[in-house]
Amino acid sequence: MRISEISRNTKETRIRISLNLDGGDVNIKTGIGFFDHMLTAFAVHGGFGLDVQVCGDLEVDCHHTIEDTGIVLGKAFDKALGDKGGIRRFGSFYVPMDEALGFCALDISGRPFLVFDAVFPEEHIGGYDSCMTEEFMRAFAYNSGITLHLKCLYGKNSHHITEALYKALAHALREAVTMTDSDKPLSTKGVL
Repeated sequence: MRISEISRNTKETRIRISLNLDGGDVNIKTGIGFFDHMLTAFAVHGGFGLDVQVCGDLEVDCHHTIEDTGIVLGKAFDKALGDKGGIRRFGSFYVPMDEALGFCALDISGRPFLVFDAVFPEEHIGGYDSCMTEEFMRAFAYNSGITLHLKCLYGKNSHHITEALYKALAHALREAVTMTDSDKPLSTKGVL
């Protein structure tokens, strides 16, 4: 089974994440309502079983909680994928959210990179700072070993733009982690 559990405790956050790439219950509690909404959408649209429990220093702001969750979720994805044998490896997806259109293309390559292109008209979405979308995606990409490209082609509402990006990531990942008939990594090198 492609499952993992990762815990990480610092002076700023305490995080525990359980992930099942092949489905299961979704239970998210970060202390940031909109972030909970995004991670729930991510799990549901990706078809992942996901339990995220976070206690962060929200009296400071949302930064440590969101970035550190990206770190731990990235590590959980990397662990659940193991040697990455037998997966499609690449995924891409467009998601329209009302007036916004988000796009994601990714490669589960072992070579982490982020290209992020989105502008957020509103700085805050509830207790979530819009700029933290890029920080979360960077932490996730670098800790999962994924080359990740995210772009909002257009949009006027920060909620819609952010949600389109999280859902596009989920669908692209779902495509990339789908099993093939081979048990070998999809690479001319023979390893990822």
